[in-house]
Order: sequence, then C-alpha cells, then structure tokens
Amino acid sequence: MTPRRSPALVVALAALCAFAGCGLGPGPAPKGVRLTVTRDFGARVLHGARAPSVVGQETVMSLLQRNATVSTRYGGGFVQSIDGLSEGVKGGEARDWFYYVNGVQAPRGAADTNVHAGDRVWWDLHDWSQTETVPAVVGSFPEPFLAGIEGKRYPVRVECPDPTVSACRTVLDRLRALGVPAALAATSGGEGSLTLRMLVGPYSAIDADPAARGIGGGPRSSGVYARFSSDGRTLALLDAAGRIVRTLGAHAGLVAATRNGEDAPVWVVTGTDVAGVGLAANALGEQSLRNHFALALGGAGVAVPLPVER
Repeated sequence: MTPRRSPALVVALAALCAFAGCGLGPGPAPKGVRLTVTRDFGARVLHGARAPSVVGQETVMSLLQRNATVSTRYGGGFVQSIDGLSEGVKGGEARDWFYYVNGVQAPRGAADTNVHAGDRVWWDLHDWSQTETVPAVVGSFPEPFLAGIEGKRYPVRVECPDPTVSACRTVLDRLRALGVPAALAATSGGEGSLTLRMLVGPYSAIDADPAARGIGGGPRSSGVYARFSSDGRTLALLDAAGRIVRTLGAHAGLVAATRNGEDAPVWVVTGTDVAGVGLAANALGEQSLRNHFALALGGAGVAVPLPVER
C-alpha cells in the first residue's frame, strides 16, 4: 500500500521537482528524444533541441524543465511560461501552452506523461478560442508511425478508394522508405481503432469515413483549421478564430490528422480532386510538414500552414 501524503507535502515535493527538473527515477534515459517549443500553431520556433538533455526516466514536464526556463502553477502541474513567454489573454484571445507527443495531444498532464525512446515532444502556445482540443497534428512526421504512442507502435494501414492511383503508391512508398511496414487496403469505413490509418483520396471519395467527415465540421469537430464544402470541390482555409481567410478550388490538397477519443490517430491525405491529392501525397515528408498543425496545398503547389495567419 502506498502511504498517503498531506497536501502540503505534495505541493512541496512538486515545487522541489519543478526547481530541480527531476525525472521519474534513476532508470536508463530514453534515446532519440527531440524537444520543440513554438508559438502560434508552430509558426514561430522558440526552442528546438534535436538532442535535448535527458537524464533518467523523464516525464514531459521534467524534460521541458531541464531544457528551458519554465514557470508553473497549481503545484507544478500546469505550465505558465516557457523561456519568459506566458499564457494569458492577448488581443482579447485566450492563449495557453499545449503539448503533443509524436503528433498526439496527450490526455494527461505533462508531469504524468512518460517520455519514451524516439519521442518528439512539442510544446506550442496558441489561441484556443475555437477549440481546446487539437487531437492530432502532422508536424512531428514521421511520428507517430515510427515510435508510436506512449511507447507502443501501432500497425499502419494506407487506405485508398482506388489503391492503384499514383498518390496512394506515393504515400505507401514514403512510409516504407522510412522503415514503416505499412499495409495497403481499400477504405474501411472507419474500422481499426488500434490501427494508424492514412486515408488517401479526393475528399468526395473518403468523406463517408467518420474521421474525414469531421473535417467538414471545422476545428471544433476535428481540430483541423480547414473545411471542405459538402461536394468536396472547394477547401476553405481558416484562421485561429475560425474565420475563412481563403478558399481553394481545383487542384487543392490537404494533409491533416485527427483523432477520436483513445483511438489511434487518422491521417488524411486528400484534396478537391485527384491532382490535389497528388500534391498532398508529395508533401508527405519531414521537411514539408515540420511544425505544422496541418498543411494545405494550393493549385500551384503553394504550401499554406494551418491555421492561416492573418
């Protein structure tokens, strides 16, 4: 039985841990960890450590405290500022620090989330007026396909309405080139809660899938700051306040990710037509997606990170 501690002692221990940047224990330090700190949905990089200092069995909080200047609240469980940049209200918009591990918004506090080998930990300060939950992002690619989620690798399946189209093959080849043993299949209609699925095809051909359909509802339903029209022929790009900044028509593409509860994330490589899907498939790479929550591709192949900055 674990002995109970008084609230005062718990707060004192949390404060001591915050000050010392302590990890979970003396076990082996996880290898291949990366740490990134950004603001405004990844638009500005504040701290990028490809090889951060890692000591012992780290938590996400202790890793951050070891590699940045951090102030906390609520007994050390809530990040208030990183390197002097604080959460709060700016221009009437509430901003807070959110974190993602391997492109997935973690369901627990940073002090309760362990760091595993190969994890990409990403903190971002952004406006949450449209949604407090962006369940999955694409900016840590090739994660979560390599290191997985919470130390567990998931099977990967590329799903296409027509598995013979070139965009489908492009996505499959890029994953396999990274060492991801991805399978190829026709669209499954949403099955596979323990499988990392990547839907590849025009939006009008995949919108029956619940994950793709959620994008039609905007950020409050999917966490993606874009919205396809009901016929899939146009793609509206949104700013952080949910306002339409630009609408793309023919040959527009989108690379995005979403998640339903504790299911594995679903990635969507889609577009307004076959040409747009091809642009999205060709954008599936670490350099193209780095630090983006989602990425739209214009008809001329111009990349537009989402949400759009005004």
